[in-house]
Amino acid sequence: MSNHKKEQTVVDRVWNFFSSITLAVVIFALISVTSIVGTIVEQQVEPERNIKVLSKFFGDSAAGVLKALDALGFTDMYHSWWFMAFLFTFAANLIICSLDRLPRLWKVAKEPVKPLAPEHLASMPLKREVTIAAKMDHAKDAVAAALKKTGFSASMHQEDGALQLYAEKWRYSRLGVYVVHLSILLILIGAVVGMLAGFNASLNLPEGTTSSFAYMGGEDKKIPLGFELRCDDFDVVFYDKSDTPKAFNSILTVIENGKEVLTKKIDVNNPLKYKGITFYQSNYGFSPGKDSIFKFTVQSPDGSKAEVGIKHEESFKIPGSDIVGKIVDFSPALGMDESGKLYTYGNTMSNPAVFIEFSEKGKVKYSQWILKRYPETWKIQDGVVEFKDLWGAQYTGLQVRKDPGVWIVYLGCLVMALGLYATFFMNHARIWVRLTQDKGGTKISIAASTNKNKLSYEQKIDRLAKLLAQ
Repeated sequence: MSNHKKEQTVVDRVWNFFSSITLAVVIFALISVTSIVGTIVEQQVEPERNIKVLSKFFGDSAAGVLKALDALGFTDMYHSWWFMAFLFTFAANLIICSLDRLPRLWKVAKEPVKPLAPEHLASMPLKREVTIAAKMDHAKDAVAAALKKTGFSASMHQEDGALQLYAEKWRYSRLGVYVVHLSILLILIGAVVGMLAGFNASLNLPEGTTSSFAYMGGEDKKIPLGFELRCDDFDVVFYDKSDTPKAFNSILTVIENGKEVLTKKIDVNNPLKYKGITFYQSNYGFSPGKDSIFKFTVQSPDGSKAEVGIKHEESFKIPGSDIVGKIVDFSPALGMDESGKLYTYGNTMSNPAVFIEFSEKGKVKYSQWILKRYPETWKIQDGVVEFKDLWGAQYTGLQVRKDPGVWIVYLGCLVMALGLYATFFMNHARIWVRLTQDKGGTKISIAASTNKNKLSYEQKIDRLAKLLAQ
């Protein structure tokens, strides 16, 4: 044993190391465990978001834990040298294991079924015998037809006083496990291509603004898009009498070389895709500015309507009258306490309301809160003022992804499905049927073998024997 070890070259030792099943188990376990950590710790985001998550596990020590994880590379794990090393080691192990074992199996798999001597047929694991009252020529045709019904296309071999029919199917199905190996390599290649040539970023885009960049790690790293993206509008719909969002969506426009080339309304399940970059609706927020515009539909008692867009503290007029409304206050989330006092309870537009002072010929006539979500508040003494939106006060939160390796991953998944089907649902089945004359009839000896699912194949052989007996 020691002499054998001394005779091993460096190449032999490296080959044996990478072809080890133990190495495969260890590397797979390391990839799995680190991926779990990488799932809990958000990648390339502001530290505050991860501290909030980690505080659930580590309390006040969350900041220190995050610092340690950041030093180890877990905040950008999928671009770290050690995770790449895990993937390349796993790929090398898979390739070398396959190369080490595949040639022997390939040699066996490509060897077609051949007729066997009677003593070999007697040693087969599955055997049945049937005697029928028919001559051998007639029995031969019956056996060939019965084999065809069970999925075998038989060849014939003439012997002295005997005839042998033999067949096989799914000869290459035993290579299914190596098809699975190939699929794993394709998925790994696709993942590495995505990690090296792609990105996973974010973009908070206020209504009416344009950006040609996405951002990773907050504002730290700018990713050029290669075109401009504009948010034309953002809208959120709430469940009735609730501040729980029912749906939210954005209208986005792609601008390239100064021209609008694509406009699309996106929501959580319906992203925008352009030139390999996908924009997912992720979140939203409230960020008012001096250029935010209040939008109203104003209607007079006689039915005259007008669309109004004004800024804070600007005025508008009720059509066909001398009534003038002026915006004097605004709340993004107007609530009322038990005493009836109004207050702002949030910093998002969950229940936006505008306070308008109405005057006639310079004299204040009355004032009223008008709530966007409550149509009963739109009616005033001199008509209807529908509060439609405060445009430019909200931003759409987009997740921006580019993954050029995703199609390689999809191909790997398809190949894996084929390999798994071949591995678990297809078996290399062989069958030999020997016919000999026996007292005016024909003795039929059936021998068969399969590399897996023996019980099911045995039932098929029983059905074949019964079919021949009939």
